[in-house]
Amino acid sequence: MKTILAPIDFSRASNSVLKVAINLAREHNARIVLLHIVQPPVLISEYGAIMTNVQDIVAISERTSAKELDKRQKSVARSAGVPVEVAQATGAPVRSIIEQAKKTKADYIVVGSHGHSALYDLFAGSTASGLIRRAPCPVVVVPPHPTKKTKKR
Repeated sequence: MKTILAPIDFSRASNSVLKVAINLAREHNARIVLLHIVQPPVLISEYGAIMTNVQDIVAISERTSAKELDKRQKSVARSAGVPVEVAQATGAPVRSIIEQAKKTKADYIVVGSHGHSALYDLFAGSTASGLIRRAPCPVVVVPPHPTKKTKKR
């Protein structure tokens, strides 16, 4: 059975990613692995107390993420009728997604694009572009959908 890895961040883009992943799974008789990456906050500090708080924040984020993944898994399995598994990792998104793709032997990665500017991507990086360059399998990038419709003149 083929595997579709669908990293989601619970944003609006995640709904579009799920739709594309479901369609691919149906077409290829595949299972979907929903993946969420918890990103620890980046802190530069000499204070150990802050580091303890960061560990608490990460632990809370991991528990919240696990609950949300469980909801999404049940919803997709019920509505789409395709096998769905969940996975969670903590760390850098691109590296974590690639590790999960290798671990699950993913045939495709379906990832959302938030449509940031080129300047944002230059400084902050883009998960989608990092995956395109380094993924061990094809990457399907789901474009952001406009939130407002513009009127034609």
